[in-house]
Order: sequence, then structure tokens, then C-alpha cells
Amino acid sequence: MMPLTMAKTGETVTIRKITGRDEVRQHLAELGFVVDSDVTVVNEVAGNLILQVKDSRIALGRTMANRVMI
Repeated sequence: MMPLTMAKTGETVTIRKITGRDEVRQHLAELGFVVDSDVTVVNEVAGNLILQVKDSRIALGRTMANRVMI
């Protein structure tokens, strides 16, 4: 496993694990980041990611993206 920040632009990956406190995991789940779901990296700027999750685009900071393991 590796953090989501290691994925390349244009790559579609499957979430394997979400780390962090319960509040952080709940917040990410509400945004659509759940285990076994696919996300696509749309763009990366200075470590921050723009991601396609289902039918939405979501921006995640580097710290939060490091909690999502692929």
C-alpha cells in the first residue's frame, strides 16, 4: 500500500484503507472516499490533489490525501 499522493495524474486507483482518527475517516467517507471505491487523479499542484470521485471533483490537501491508502 502507498498513499494517494503517490498516484500519477490521470491514474485511476482503488482505495484500500483510510487512516487517521474516527472524525477524519468519517469526513473522508462523507466526501466519497470509502474502501474499494475508485478515484481518478485529475491534477496535482504542489502536492495537493484534484480527484474525480464518482460524479464529483474534490480537492484534497496533501496531509488529508496521505491518509488515503491505495
